[in-house]
Amino acid sequence: MTVMDSAFDHVPTAAQQQGTLQARPQMSDPGSSRARLWRKVYWRIIPILAIAYLCSFIDRVNLGYVAVPLSRGLGLSATAMGFAAGIFFLGYIVAEIPSNLIQYRVGARIWITIILLTWAVITAATAAVHSAAALYIARLSLGFAEGGIAAGILLYLTYWIPRSQQSRALSYFFLVAPVSSIIGALLARFLLGHAGLVFGLAGWRSVFLAEGILSLLIGVLFWFALTDKPQDASWLTGPEREILRAELDRDAAAGQAVTLKSARASLRDRHVWALALANFAIVFGLYPLAFFLPKMITVVQHSLHNSQAVLITVIPQLIAAAVMMAWAALARRRSPAVATAVPASVAAVAMAVAAYASNAVIFVAAVCVALAGIYSAMAQFWRLPFLRLSGPAAAAGLALINATGNFSGFAGSYVTGFAEDVTGNFRYALLLITVIMLLGALTIALVGRSASRSPTRGARPGTVRLGR
Repeated sequence: MTVMDSAFDHVPTAAQQQGTLQARPQMSDPGSSRARLWRKVYWRIIPILAIAYLCSFIDRVNLGYVAVPLSRGLGLSATAMGFAAGIFFLGYIVAEIPSNLIQYRVGARIWITIILLTWAVITAATAAVHSAAALYIARLSLGFAEGGIAAGILLYLTYWIPRSQQSRALSYFFLVAPVSSIIGALLARFLLGHAGLVFGLAGWRSVFLAEGILSLLIGVLFWFALTDKPQDASWLTGPEREILRAELDRDAAAGQAVTLKSARASLRDRHVWALALANFAIVFGLYPLAFFLPKMITVVQHSLHNSQAVLITVIPQLIAAAVMMAWAALARRRSPAVATAVPASVAAVAMAVAAYASNAVIFVAAVCVALAGIYSAMAQFWRLPFLRLSGPAAAAGLALINATGNFSGFAGSYVTGFAEDVTGNFRYALLLITVIMLLGALTIALVGRSASRSPTRGARPGTVRLGR
C-alpha cells in the first residue's frame, strides 16, 4: 500500500460524512445560550433567596409598624423603643462573621435553613413579651439568630453570579427591601385593625406570631428548594454548567488567589474597612425610616392615626422599588463607585428637605426620594466588594462590611428615638443622617476607584493583594 493509499483510507465517505453531521448536535447561538442560562439562574436562585431575605427584613423592621401600640402596652418611651429596635443589630454584628465562615464550610442550604428556623421561633415568641427587659432579650436573640443571613446570601451569590451580571442580580435581590416593607406594612395594618383575630391576641402581638409562622414555613421551603453550587444543579445542562464555570473562573483569574490567610487579611485591609464605613453611612439612613417612619408622619401631621400612617408608608416603598430597578438599568455600564455615590448623595439631600418639611405631603415626597436613593445605592454598593473578595476572603470581608453597616442600624435607631424624646420631633436626627450619608458618598467616591481597579495589578501570580 502506498502512502497515498494510506492517506485516502482515513478520508470518510460521503455516507459517513452525512451520518456524522446527523449525529453531531447543531451548535446554538452563544448569545441565546447565555441569555437562557442567566434566566434559569435568576428564576431558580433569586426568588428563594429573596423570599428568605424578605422574611428577615419583615421580622427585623416590624417593630416600626407596631411601635405606637407596643409602646403603649409596655410603657416604653421613644428612646426605649429606639434601643429595642437597635439592640437587634448588636447580636447581628457579633454573629455575622463566624456565621459566614461556618456557611463557607458547611454550605448555604444547611446553614441558612438553620438560621431561618431559629429566627422564626424567636419572632413568634416575641408575641409573649410583657416587659421592656423581655423585649430587649427577644430583639437581641433575634439579632443573634439572623446574624449572617444577608452576608451569607451575598456570599452564596458569588458562587453563581459573575461580575457581568451583578448589577442586575443585586438589584433584583435588593428589591426585596421595599417589597418586604410594603408587605409588612399591609400585614401589620390588617392585624392592628383586627385585634383578637389571631388567638384573641392584641394586634401587635399577632403581628409577631403571624410573621414567625411565615418564616418557619419559608425555612422548610428553603431546605428543599436551594442548590449549593452550580456543579450540584441538576436543572442546568452540562454545557450551561461549563459556561457558568468559565465566567466565574474568568472573574477569579482577574482577581486574586485566595487562601485561608487572605480571610484574615481581608479583616485587616484598609480598603475593606473603608467600604465598611461607607456601608455604615448608607444604612444609617435606612433604619430610622424603617423603625420610625409611621411615627414621623404622625408628628408632622397630628391629625393622622397610626394605622393610617402605616398605610402611607407603602407609597415611598413602591416608588423606591421602581426607581431602584430603573437606576440598575442606567448604572449597569457605569462604575460601581459612581452608581453608588450619586443616589446616596441624592438621598442625603432629600433627608435635609424632610427635616424641614412643614406638612405630610412635602415630608412624604422627600422620604420617597430619600428611600429611592438609599435602596438604589445599597444595590449598587455591593458590586464594589465583589471586585476584591472571593472564597474565604469573601466570607470574612462581606460579613465585616455588612456587620459594620448593621451597626448603624443600632446607632441610627437609638439616636433617632433619643432625639425625638428630647426635642419632640425628628428634625435633628434627619439632619444628622444627611451629614453621615454625605460623608459616606464622599468615601465611596474616594475609595471606589481603587476598589474598581484589579487588585492583582503589579502582583506576582498566586499572591494575595487586598490592599496596601
